[in-house]
Amino acid sequence: MMRIAIYDCFSGISGDMNLGAMLDLGVDRDILTEGLNKLELQGWHLEITTDQRHGITGTRVTVVTEEDHDQNHGDEPDRGHMHTHHSDHEHRDDHSREHAGDHSHEHHHGDNVHAGSQNHDDNHSHHHYGDPEPEKAAKHLHPHRNLADIEKIINGSTLGSKIKSTALGIFRHIAEAEAAVHDKPVSEIHFHEVGAIDSIIDIVGAAICFEALAVDRVYVSVLELGGGMVRCAHGVMPVPAPATARIIKGFPVHTGGVDFEATTPTGAAIIAAMAEPLPEDISYIITRSGYGIGQKNNPSRPNILRIILAESAEERPRGHNALLVECNIDDMNPEMSEHISGRLFAAGAGDVWFTPVIMKKGRPAYTLSVICGEEHLDAMREILFTESTTIGLRVVPVMKETLHREFEEMETRYGTVVIKKSYYNNRLVSVKPEADRCAEIARVTGLPMKQIIQEITAAAQEKE
Repeated sequence: MMRIAIYDCFSGISGDMNLGAMLDLGVDRDILTEGLNKLELQGWHLEITTDQRHGITGTRVTVVTEEDHDQNHGDEPDRGHMHTHHSDHEHRDDHSREHAGDHSHEHHHGDNVHAGSQNHDDNHSHHHYGDPEPEKAAKHLHPHRNLADIEKIINGSTLGSKIKSTALGIFRHIAEAEAAVHDKPVSEIHFHEVGAIDSIIDIVGAAICFEALAVDRVYVSVLELGGGMVRCAHGVMPVPAPATARIIKGFPVHTGGVDFEATTPTGAAIIAAMAEPLPEDISYIITRSGYGIGQKNNPSRPNILRIILAESAEERPRGHNALLVECNIDDMNPEMSEHISGRLFAAGAGDVWFTPVIMKKGRPAYTLSVICGEEHLDAMREILFTESTTIGLRVVPVMKETLHREFEEMETRYGTVVIKKSYYNNRLVSVKPEADRCAEIARVTGLPMKQIIQEITAAAQEKE
């Protein structure tokens, strides 16, 4: 059986709605908050409440920063806008969030976000998590950050490699879309709101929750984009915002279902990075549903994101088209290799490897090979041409096939460990524990990692 998640975006998707639906689906709050605290960002906490829209109960998540609390207590914080700034524009930071330069806006579905507002009942449960010492927070919580700054924050944390890669992949979708909209290189795009604490929490939190769910596939039905116009510093834009339209290309969408921006760039990037369109002919058994409550209370339809957890007996075709991008390099410092491969993985590469070769004149060199989807080709080009010393690339279409994989938690004497099982034609061919967890156990116990892997693998195989 395949474990799948299905995004039902009948009222769109934003970053906070996604976190709410994930928690409502059963992701442990402690797993989310403990993971987020590994970022070592201060001056925030999560406000997690039980709320309703049109009689449907779900979970509502708000990332409250010290600045939001001080300036907007009792009102909606302007955390829904995403502004991108280029290095040749001067930023004017004031409470109205008006900015010089090109930018697009991301609107979370917000009315009021604090307890006691018109959209809360007094008996709704409230839980606060996050930084226990908000007085340590920086006074300026919305600094300019570019993609390199975001990478430094995430890669400098102790989060697992899979979570880091997922989070950076989501950020990359936004950066590439903004770069295309403003006709600028990705390296020159500077984020304001998407680089702020609340947006980082939304995106990294999504990556943490995806790992916790351990699903084989993520699907999405038709996305509601909304309608109307969005006012920004340099005028009025139609919904969807230009960045959202670029990010969500290739997915089935609907417009006009509501009269506001229903799908934000952050929400679109989560879908683009993690999901694929729901096949018309797929059948599945629903095991659980989770509801993420949006900030806005919309009278025409419930402002809710629903995520369905299900099992499907159908083995979807595992083969898909991909690209092999290669270059031969004989004049680059080998110490740069780790940095470049990390950038490539963060930008969406499925695999990266180096092969020793002998080039002309008998000169030792190596071939740098990258497997990626066509949608990531531009990002691969930029990294290879700007970070490495190559002056040319080979791009070859390939067919990539993968085994069906399932993830399950197993209790061991070291605690809970995620086990990955791989199947070929419904036959189990591989069982292995998650490597990052084994490495963590090795650090704590002082035992050799290979011994831990062997012991847990043997125990998992005995269960089959």
